[in-house]
Amino acid sequence: MDAETSRLIRRIAFWGIPLSLFVMGLKALAWYVTGSVALLSDAMESTVNVIAAAIAYGVISYAQKPADDDHQFGHHKAEYLSAVVEGMLIIIAAVMIVWEAVGHLAHPAAMDAPVLGLVINGVAAIINAVWAWLLIKVGIQHHSPALKADGRHVFSDVVTSAGVIIGLILATLTGYTILDPLMAIGVAINILFEGWKVVSQSVNGLLDRAVTAEEDEAIKKAIAENAAGSLGVHDLRNRRAGPAVFIDFHLVVPESMPVGEAHDICDRIENALHQVISGASIAIHIEPEGEKPHGVRVNIAAHKPLKKRV
Repeated sequence: MDAETSRLIRRIAFWGIPLSLFVMGLKALAWYVTGSVALLSDAMESTVNVIAAAIAYGVISYAQKPADDDHQFGHHKAEYLSAVVEGMLIIIAAVMIVWEAVGHLAHPAAMDAPVLGLVINGVAAIINAVWAWLLIKVGIQHHSPALKADGRHVFSDVVTSAGVIIGLILATLTGYTILDPLMAIGVAINILFEGWKVVSQSVNGLLDRAVTAEEDEAIKKAIAENAAGSLGVHDLRNRRAGPAVFIDFHLVVPESMPVGEAHDICDRIENALHQVISGASIAIHIEPEGEKPHGVRVNIAAHKPLKKRV
C-alpha cells in the first residue's frame, strides 16, 4: 500500500469519530422529544458506532506501521482484530436493546411530538447512509477490513433506522403503541445478525484466507506470461492479511542455467505480479530441474497440473 492510500484510509477512519458523535446526538435528540423506546434503541446502537469508529482509527493507524523486528511481516492483521471487537460491540448493543424493549412490552406508551422526532431520526439515517457507502467503497477498493466492517455496521444502523421510522409511523397512525417496543426488538435481531457476519468474516481473515478467485487467476496468468526460460512452478500459494498479499512458489529451471539468468526470470515475474497486485510480498524459490518437487507442478503456459517427476 502506498503512502497516499494509507493517508486516505487514516483520514476517512478519523472523520468517522466526529461524524458518529454528531449522528448519535441527533438520535438522542429524537428519543428525547418523543420518549420512544425504539428511537432509544436506535440511539444506543449509535453509541457503539462512536466506540467502533475510535477503535477502527486506532487499529488502522497501528496496522499501517512498517514491519519491525518483532513483526517482520508487518502489522496488517490488526485490522481484523478491530473488526472482531466491533462485531462483539454490535452484539452487546443488541442485548441491551432487547433488555430495554422487553421492559416496555407490558406498558407501551404513545410518543410525544412524533413528527419532529421521526424527521430528526430520518436526517441521521441519511447521513449514515452516505457515510456507510463511502466506508464500504474505500474499504473494498483498498482491502481494509476495518473500514469495511465499520461501513457494514453503519449500514446496519441505516436499516435499523428505516425500520424504526416505518414502525413508528404505523404505531402513530394505528394507535397500536406496542409496535414501539416490538420494533426495538426487531432492531436488536437485525443488529445481532450483522454482528455475527462482521465477527465471522474477520475471524476468517485472521486464518490466512487466500485471495479471491479472480486475483488468483490473475497471479497465475502473470507468472505464465513472464516465466519464459523456466520449466514450471509448484507449491504456488497466496494469502491476504488486510491490504497486504503474500505470494510464494517454487520456480523450476534447467539444472545448467546460470544463477544470473534464473534471477532475471524472477525479476520479470515479480514486476508482472506487482502490476497485478500492487505492493504484494513475493517469495520465489529457485529449484533445479533434477530436484524432486514437494507438490504438484503447474504448467506455466496453460495453468494445468503436470505429473510429478520421479
